[in-house]
Amino acid sequence: MPIKLIKKPALKKTLVKTKKSRRTKTICVSHKEDADGISSAALINQVFGCDSILVDYPGMMDALELLRDDHTLKKLIICDLGLNKQNTGPFVDLLAELIKKRVSVTYIDHHDLDSKIIAKLKKIKVKLIHNTTECTAVLVYDTFRKKLPEHSSFIATCAAITDYMEERPVATKLLQMYDRQFALISATVLTYNIVGHQKDFDYLLYLVDELSESKYPHEIPNAFEFAQIQVGKLAEMISKVKKSMKILKNLAYMEMVDSGASGAVNFVLGLSGKDVGIAYKERIDHGIYAVSVRGSRSYNVHLGKLVSSLSAELGGSGGGHDKACGAVIPKDKIKKFVSKMNSELGSESAHIKYKI
Repeated sequence: MPIKLIKKPALKKTLVKTKKSRRTKTICVSHKEDADGISSAALINQVFGCDSILVDYPGMMDALELLRDDHTLKKLIICDLGLNKQNTGPFVDLLAELIKKRVSVTYIDHHDLDSKIIAKLKKIKVKLIHNTTECTAVLVYDTFRKKLPEHSSFIATCAAITDYMEERPVATKLLQMYDRQFALISATVLTYNIVGHQKDFDYLLYLVDELSESKYPHEIPNAFEFAQIQVGKLAEMISKVKKSMKILKNLAYMEMVDSGASGAVNFVLGLSGKDVGIAYKERIDHGIYAVSVRGSRSYNVHLGKLVSSLSAELGGSGGGHDKACGAVIPKDKIKKFVSKMNSELGSESAHIKYKI
């Protein structure tokens, strides 16, 4: 008999998980689109027993705005949500206002952060835990390890694997604690369940709960079965990418229609033979395109910084890591974005300015 998944109630509008048995004034706002953000929220929950708000990058400021006048809030922890040129000012201003109201604010992240922004955050007394060397969940684990249960090291390990950061100093030591294949398949199952449930906010919050209760991904009901379905969909995507991707001089790109950009972009990169792959999908409700960008291991241009600059120039926003980043681009500017990316990647000045 199949196991029926029982979901815990959540307030969909704000994506807030409220525990009736323990009304807490600590809130964690974390990234909802990958294992690093979900795992970070789970680890913070293990330490503080707090409510969780899960958002994508474009939704971060809206979520924080909802907390501006929350008179019950005492502690705010923000995890795995990188900043861009558009939201940096409002982000700092809002946190400054919360701190003036005696809210303790901690910001834990591993995305590139301008030194001037770091100085501003420290000036307003934000507790900043920032390091681009490790993924956010590993930073959370390393910061609070004395308060975390033993199993938390495995949660952080899975996050590091899915962020391609398992060979970093702390993550390497964590991975050595476990059988590598066990960790890899666990991280993969977790990732497919997260990616495949992006529109199911209740389920994502349920995952945070399950992980915070020290469960392995294979112990979460139906997780393996759902991952198998996702693998099948990805296998079908290969032929679609081969057929529909467009190849330019310095990159390959593809518009997605019936699946997400983040799941396809690695296929675009790998199957094209180019050093840069781009996949994008229209978000009709917002009048924008969600863009995912990936670079080959040997490519020496910091794509996150380049994407941040170009997206801002076109009225959008974006950024991220050197070889994995994303952007939100106005619908009527997507072709221009791809064209300018292709041009910049072929210019000597970009290779100097954005060199890794």
